[in-house]
Amino acid sequence: MTDNKFRIIHEDNQTQARVGKLRTAHGIVNTPIFMPVGTRGTVKTCTPRDLVELGAEIILGNAYHLYLRPGPQIVQQAGGLHKFMAWKKPILTDSGGFQVFSLGPLRKITEEGVEFRSEIDGSKHFISPERSIEIQNTLGADIIMTFDECPPQPSDYEYIQKSMEMTLRWASRCKKAHRNRNQQLFGIVQGGMEKALRKASAEGTVEIGFPGYAIGGMSVGEAKDRMYETLAYVAPSLPKDKPRYLMGVGTPEDLVYGVSCGVDMFDCVMPTRNARNGSLFTTVGGIKIRNAKYKTDFTPLDPNCVCYTCENFTRAYLRHLYVENEILAHRLHTLHNLHFYLSLMRGVQRSIQAGTFSSLKADIGALMQLGQKRDTD
Repeated sequence: MTDNKFRIIHEDNQTQARVGKLRTAHGIVNTPIFMPVGTRGTVKTCTPRDLVELGAEIILGNAYHLYLRPGPQIVQQAGGLHKFMAWKKPILTDSGGFQVFSLGPLRKITEEGVEFRSEIDGSKHFISPERSIEIQNTLGADIIMTFDECPPQPSDYEYIQKSMEMTLRWASRCKKAHRNRNQQLFGIVQGGMEKALRKASAEGTVEIGFPGYAIGGMSVGEAKDRMYETLAYVAPSLPKDKPRYLMGVGTPEDLVYGVSCGVDMFDCVMPTRNARNGSLFTTVGGIKIRNAKYKTDFTPLDPNCVCYTCENFTRAYLRHLYVENEILAHRLHTLHNLHFYLSLMRGVQRSIQAGTFSSLKADIGALMQLGQKRDTD
């Protein structure tokens, strides 16, 4: 597979923000982009048709979870992950490095890979860089990730350095093991909040050579100002002609800040997880729908939103569904929160192209509304 899959079509003249197109085996992805998280082969409560109607262009799955259940062989027998979940657009699979990090005492990390016990049934497993790539090759996503270690924050400098250097060695092993040339394998930059280690990781990962580069190890316990400082340092250092992906981050404000630093791709469970917890993003601020003040509030969830939820249901009804633990509450909340995130990123794209991103980047609500306008408006 050649590396000329990404093309920048517009750049902001006051920040690092840019608009681009990423070509994959299952279609074009317009960047900057937010990828809804479908960890186990589904974006919770949403059908693929919902996601298409919301404007999702690419979604994320996780090799670790799909490896445990249903297993890569079953997915392969179904015709690959796209056919298995009836999603015709691009998919990115994470290698499982973050999940390994989150297992804590259930895992043991060595140079060869990670031995761990399944949180499902306690069974013992081992994933090496080569095995991670084999699993992802079998699943058949358009974009796959190298296997990495994600050190927690806080960690001492020596541990972060050793972890980063091992991640580089694992990246080289992943590239050698990669067999499915219909997939683009992205490298992952680690190094904690240490600029010298981030620099070494970025240079080493670029030297190995990948068609795209991810920034991992963010939003894992560090203060937000340190995350922002590190992101502003590392993102512009990655190749300008390759897509840059910030993994697992974050709030709408985080996404816009990341775009200003030159990041092209984002994923986070926040819009879907918060939706199931009754925490909703709106242009007038965050809403905790369980609050009693919404019991007789017969206004739309967000007066400036045109999603299905906001055009048809009131805050009072949504609160009623939530306190009664009705499944419909989770679905309606998820549709709204994903609409908010996806519209926000479309608004960011349009503002960059119009030359207004710098003036609008502090106004999340305005960017969201810009993104939900039809081209004919």
